[in-house]
Amino acid sequence: MDTARIAVVGAGLMGLSTAVCIPTLVPRCSVTVIADKFTPDTTSDVAAGILIPHAYPDTPVHKQKQWFRETFDHLFAIASSAEAGDAGVYLVSGWQIFRSMPTEEVPFWADVVLGFRKMTEAELKKFPQHVFGQAFTTLKCEGPVYLPWLEKRVKRSGGLMVPQRIEDLWELHPSFDIVVNCSGLGSRQLAGDSTIFPVRGQVLKVQAPWLKHFIRDGSGLTYIYPGISNVTLGGTRQKGDWNLSPDAEISRDIFSRCCALEPSLHRACDIREKVGLRPSRPGIRLQKELLAQDSRRLPVVHHYGHGSGGFSMHWGTALEAARLVNECAQALRSPAPKSNL
Repeated sequence: MDTARIAVVGAGLMGLSTAVCIPTLVPRCSVTVIADKFTPDTTSDVAAGILIPHAYPDTPVHKQKQWFRETFDHLFAIASSAEAGDAGVYLVSGWQIFRSMPTEEVPFWADVVLGFRKMTEAELKKFPQHVFGQAFTTLKCEGPVYLPWLEKRVKRSGGLMVPQRIEDLWELHPSFDIVVNCSGLGSRQLAGDSTIFPVRGQVLKVQAPWLKHFIRDGSGLTYIYPGISNVTLGGTRQKGDWNLSPDAEISRDIFSRCCALEPSLHRACDIREKVGLRPSRPGIRLQKELLAQDSRRLPVVHHYGHGSGGFSMHWGTALEAARLVNECAQALRSPAPKSNL
């Protein structure tokens, strides 16, 4: 095998970031991204894209911290470069506030973000219903800007984009040597994974250009994230709900909760509703699997299930997925052991 032909299924944040990482870690390969949806129609386009980690109960904390640090460092370098505007990546400062004392006053990611500290009494006066808070600077990725930028990077390194719905991973055999499954919720069908489920997120995108600092309730359910072209107000976490249509009552509730934290939002205009289904499972799935059918073999690398934490972890997990792809490529290139018969 001279060139390893690699198919990446899925063109959301995981698919595109993995497709960018593969050529840097896998020698002599070609990459084709195959998906039924591309930006701006992916879940990643709806996400607020702020780097505040979501905890994965089934994943060791040291692993989560490694992935977050790799992602933060990578994006911080982009935010500090001339590419920042084209990539839609920038620093944002703000507050995470709590109505009661959190079990952890200092989360595992505190020394990765910039300037993490406890909020002062003066700052907390802005939020009379809250008793504790954390102030820090983190990064934000604008999905509808960042995803097209990743697509350009894939194409620049010779990758192809193919709009096609895949019903079964075996459709890609024998045209491809290795498949990377970044299909998110599609993995229920493509990988037979019954542990993955949607967590519905409804948000509002509003015009409120005077807001510069993010505000996030410690529960993660109410948040105000200023962006380049609008402010994202959220949100919801509705487990098992597949409905992609906005719910007017939920929108009113989100707006009311956010106005309680930031009364100036009453002046916000051009309110647009967006819905995305987060692909959630107890832990991110990052592993190799060798599919077998009669005498046929198809190496697959699974990379999905990030739930609410996709943007916070994506580059670290994409690097790990690319390393697994390289292991598959090396196994295909090494001669089969000779039989002693």
